[in-house]
Amino acid sequence: MKKCKICNNFTVKTADSKTQKEYHKCSACCYIFLDEIFYVDETREKSHYDKHHNSFDSLGYVKMFEDLIEEFVTPHKADIKTALDFGCGRGEVLPILLERNSVLCDRYDLFYFPQKVYDGKTYDIILSTEVFEHLQNPLEVLKELLLHVREGGYLLLMSAFHPNNDDEFFKWWYIRDVTHIGFFNMATFKHLADALNLKIIKHNNKNIILFQK
Repeated sequence: MKKCKICNNFTVKTADSKTQKEYHKCSACCYIFLDEIFYVDETREKSHYDKHHNSFDSLGYVKMFEDLIEEFVTPHKADIKTALDFGCGRGEVLPILLERNSVLCDRYDLFYFPQKVYDGKTYDIILSTEVFEHLQNPLEVLKELLLHVREGGYLLLMSAFHPNNDDEFFKWWYIRDVTHIGFFNMATFKHLADALNLKIIKHNNKNIILFQK
């Protein structure tokens, strides 16, 4: 049995009968992660991202971020003047929309903006959208990001909340992306909030959660 990457409890192994991929599920915090033998290499991962059309030409993609800002950022705009988009992708849609809303936004992305511009800085908010499901060590990354959120600042994560049911999980579209290797739900995020002394400010019970440090 493998230890959970979030809470360090032992997990139970389960397998997708269609793909034969094996996953490890934690009954304590509900985190689920793909077994490492099924990870794609970095070259294939980058090639997969290169196919994404996440730009201002994609009106649905832009609308998603406009709605995110309106619902999760604008209510706290008096407190938010600086931001980091961690894992922004090459399209820079969210940073540009934030800057149009008078929030100065730095960019970081492992493949497209690899310079760690956040070193030595703190921000009013760090946003990481559709990133944490790709991470091999999500807890380590989360702890590192929190070092760069000012006291009283915010952390926003977007990652689809998994259905906590094996039958539904294996039918779930989100696991079909070969670069998606870790899956959260509200129980996972509540555990993280307790463990890292964060306050959950708001969530949509679907794919977005806002914490306050």
